[in-house]
Amino acid sequence: MARKASVTRKTRETDIKAALNLDGKGNYRINTSIPFVDHMLSLMAKHGHLDLTVHATGDTEVDFHHLMEDVGIVIGEAIGKALGGKMQIRRYGEAVTPMDESLSQVAIDLSGRPYLVYRVKFPRGNTQVKNIAVSLFEDFFRALSNNAGMNLHIILHYGRDAHHILESIFKGLGRALRAAVEVHGKTKGVPSTKGTL
Repeated sequence: MARKASVTRKTRETDIKAALNLDGKGNYRINTSIPFVDHMLSLMAKHGHLDLTVHATGDTEVDFHHLMEDVGIVIGEAIGKALGGKMQIRRYGEAVTPMDESLSQVAIDLSGRPYLVYRVKFPRGNTQVKNIAVSLFEDFFRALSNNAGMNLHIILHYGRDAHHILESIFKGLGRALRAAVEVHGKTKGVPSTKGTL
């Protein structure tokens, strides 16, 4: 059974369409109208072996916040929808990922209970990448976690450059998600003693 989903979200602030295949090959077509976000989502898809298509527009002339948060909502919804009943998934995934001088750790539990722990402190003076406030990425990850029903922990061990820090995190997110959604042959039903996730 194909684990695919398409989600559309249109508000007065944003218009977003996303398609996701959890059993993909790392193919991506990303156009959020924010090139750096496109780059990060492409890394997530490539390193997570996820097929991901995102087309998004929004009121970026006002701020990037609405669009980035809503992209997180839509991708999160697509993950949850594609997982379906979560039969035989590993459920947990974790990745420690270096990117030059930066090292981050991402851990996931696809428990159905959203929770974000975001321990990422950017070095002084690294408050923006291009013209995007780095604080907006926490909002993206919270929206992703809430809408995927994902327990998501992101910890930066160290790093100097904001671009490298975020690249390490997004690559790690893809790798951790790949591990968590993988079908495990020894698991019967859902991976929980409750009998449901």
